[in-house]
Amino acid sequence: MTKQTRAFQAEVKQILHLVTHSLYSNKEIFLRELVSNASDACDKLRFEALDNNALYENQPDLEVRVMFDAEAKTITIRDNGIGMSAEEA
Repeated sequence: MTKQTRAFQAEVKQILHLVTHSLYSNKEIFLRELVSNASDACDKLRFEALDNNALYENQPDLEVRVMFDAEAKTITIRDNGIGMSAEEA
C-alpha cells in the first residue's frame, strides 16, 4: 500500500459556525469528535496491520496529538493512523 496524503481546504470560520451551531450544541463536543475521529484512524491502522505489518512504516506506536498555538489561536489534531480510502470518501 502506497502512502497517500490528501489535502482538504475550506473556509474554516464558516465550517466551524455550521458545525458548532447546527450539528453540535457545544464546542467541546465538536473537539471531542475530532479527537475521536483521530483515534478511529489509529484503530483502523491497528486492525489492518494485523494482515499487513508493513502498514506501520517503522512507527508501531500509534498516537493522537492535540497541539495548541495561543499566538496563532489554533488547535491542531494530528494522528498517525490511516484515513478513508478513495472509495470510502
